[in-house]
Amino acid sequence: MPRIHDPATSPLPAEHLRVGDCVVDIPLREIRAPGARRPRRITPKTMGVLLVLVDHADRVVSRDALLAEVWPDTLPTDDVVTQAITQLRKAFDEDRGNPRYIETIAKNGYRLLAQVEWLVRESAPREAEAASAGDSDAFAATATAAPTPAPAPLAPVPLPLQPQSRGTLGSMIGVIAAVIVLVGGLVWWSLARPPRSADAAAPAVDPTRVASTARPYRLITSMPGFELAPTLSPDAAMVAYVAVPDGQRGTAILVQTTDQTPPRQLTRPTGLAEDSAPAWSPDGRSIAFLRVEPGVDCQVLMIAANGGAEREIGQCDPRSPPTFEWTPDGRGLIFGSMLTAQGMVGMRVLDLASGEWRAVPYRSGTGNLDLSPRFSPDGRWIVFLRNNPQGDFWRLPAEGGTAERMSQLSADVRGWDWLPDSRSILFGRMIDGDTRMFRLDLETGQARDLGIESAQAPAVAASRPAAAFVQRKPYFGLFRVVLGDTSKGAVHVVDPLFPSSARDMLPMVAPDGRQIVFFSDRSGSNHLWWADLDQPDSLRMLPGVQPGTRYASSWSADSTRVTVVGPDSDGRNVIHEIVPASGRVTRLAVPVTEPIQAVQLPDPDRLLVLASVGDGRLRLNLFDRRRSPWTLLGAIEDVSEVRVDGARNRLLFTRQTQTGLWQADLALTPASVRRIDDREPVAERYRLWDVATQTGELRYLDQQPTCLALLRRIASPELPPSVLCLDQSRRSAINGFSLSPRGDTVYLSLAKWDGADIGYMDLPEEPKTFVPGWLN
Repeated sequence: MPRIHDPATSPLPAEHLRVGDCVVDIPLREIRAPGARRPRRITPKTMGVLLVLVDHADRVVSRDALLAEVWPDTLPTDDVVTQAITQLRKAFDEDRGNPRYIETIAKNGYRLLAQVEWLVRESAPREAEAASAGDSDAFAATATAAPTPAPAPLAPVPLPLQPQSRGTLGSMIGVIAAVIVLVGGLVWWSLARPPRSADAAAPAVDPTRVASTARPYRLITSMPGFELAPTLSPDAAMVAYVAVPDGQRGTAILVQTTDQTPPRQLTRPTGLAEDSAPAWSPDGRSIAFLRVEPGVDCQVLMIAANGGAEREIGQCDPRSPPTFEWTPDGRGLIFGSMLTAQGMVGMRVLDLASGEWRAVPYRSGTGNLDLSPRFSPDGRWIVFLRNNPQGDFWRLPAEGGTAERMSQLSADVRGWDWLPDSRSILFGRMIDGDTRMFRLDLETGQARDLGIESAQAPAVAASRPAAAFVQRKPYFGLFRVVLGDTSKGAVHVVDPLFPSSARDMLPMVAPDGRQIVFFSDRSGSNHLWWADLDQPDSLRMLPGVQPGTRYASSWSADSTRVTVVGPDSDGRNVIHEIVPASGRVTRLAVPVTEPIQAVQLPDPDRLLVLASVGDGRLRLNLFDRRRSPWTLLGAIEDVSEVRVDGARNRLLFTRQTQTGLWQADLALTPASVRRIDDREPVAERYRLWDVATQTGELRYLDQQPTCLALLRRIASPELPPSVLCLDQSRRSAINGFSLSPRGDTVYLSLAKWDGADIGYMDLPEEPKTFVPGWLN
């Protein structure tokens, strides 16, 4: 059955439908019952249950099927379905004693009884006219009923108007006797029928039956909180991972069997230091890992897999912790691009016996960032990830040479590892705000989705096709933090802003300080939402655009227009400009092929566009859009995020290959480019900063074990230092936050739930095919 809650794979016929006498608004998740004073809003999961029932109208849908369809790849409690059905019945204003909408089939499931029809709007212009006129029920004035393309559901089962008698004792005895006779006949028939031959035709499958979905993996950790960065022992018997042990603030390395057994704490960092990035040695005896004290120290350490004393084997820069893996002989570690005293350097190998570094003999190229290198299991090749998060896989011979591109993904890759056959790899990829796991065939360059949602950071055993991975799907809510007297560290948190059970992120406040837009999947998929901050009831979805989740939208200086980047119907990134007051959407004719961020300037005729220039490298472009085609006025290479400082009439930006913050004038004049902070933002938090448009104050959102959302003033030597803990226990989303124009209020996404578990699975063998290429 298709996942009807995902419009990207199975678009809905319309945004509204009529169920019985009720009208359902799918984007707003509202059900309006006749006679009700106001519509009832339901949760995203409840809407998912309703859409599954609609898709199988008048057929029984089992609880297992609902769990598999609406809560895939998770382990919810059994009562989540009951809660969703209860919420639907309340929204339909249904009398439980006389169900007219949803029938409970005892010990089986549920059936939607009411007639269903999809409602299609007459025309977009008429809709926009109704919306601009302030019609609160614009849909009712513009909608016409149209039957769904699917077969029409059967009529509701008639119910008796009066209670019926339970029957006499004689009738009950007769029923029991009939049942006994029927059961006896079935038993005689099953014993008397001839045995079925081995080649007999299989019975026809009932097309109305909803099949349950069996998971190809099992979860092997279930502690509160999260477990991350798994690494498997060579025989797949043990797994090491990162977690926060009970009673501690920082992360440590834990070890357990790949069955669900209690873990053992392997490392014990002290103070503010945290341990991360464990890597199991090829002989199974040791685990290498990083110990980082933010802004102070970064060490590469090694410890025996069964515990013992730790040994320091190298130093690293705490601003940019490196990625690494063991060499096949177990005598060294190979590191990706690293920040050193000489700047960013390419891949290097650390010899464990001597402690000496040697460069991998290859040309990394200017502006490239080569991460997560791994030797192939046969020892012949090094494959690495270049320029993530617009990343692709590259390879070069193990002894060095010329790097060659092996994929055409331009993807945000979340961890990868080789399979034992040396012909394919597993990797996690961020798509539309969620991560999925893929298998990439290096002979053909084709990537196949394994159908495991919220999966990332796969780790494969060296001696057998088994993998561990992280299953993580954090949920974020919007929060408004009003900064008090910063000299006293006073803050006030409004918790939350626009409550929902969905994932809300990437808020952006308008220059007028009154409006806000943000991304949310509260309609079932990611959309752009708008609200007047003084009128919470004004919250509504802006249709026509499905934004990407990497960069926030951008307001025009007069607070009337918003630009946002997102995929079109073919999956290619485009830039849209939206007028929230009317809902008008315009696709901009930007002369670049892979835009990822669009930023408006005080001059409405100019637009900044951050775009890929190939191989994952990014360039900031300044366009004059008064003519067609647009005129390129200037460009800056190696940019990863850009904001406009209206108070100082300048641009601020971060780079892909270096930590810190840069500035340039609004014309991108090369002579105006200079670094204004050489320490922050760090590489992994390059989007977690913002500038107040009226005051020019710069704030950076950091993280420490004692405070998971720490707001700090940066690049402002004329102002006193300011450090504020916004939230001690909830971490912020890593893709950005927004300051009010005066810098006295922060709008950010904080995790409402951020659990993660380690999954384990045996990998099926892929059919071997001979394709001429570099692996043969």
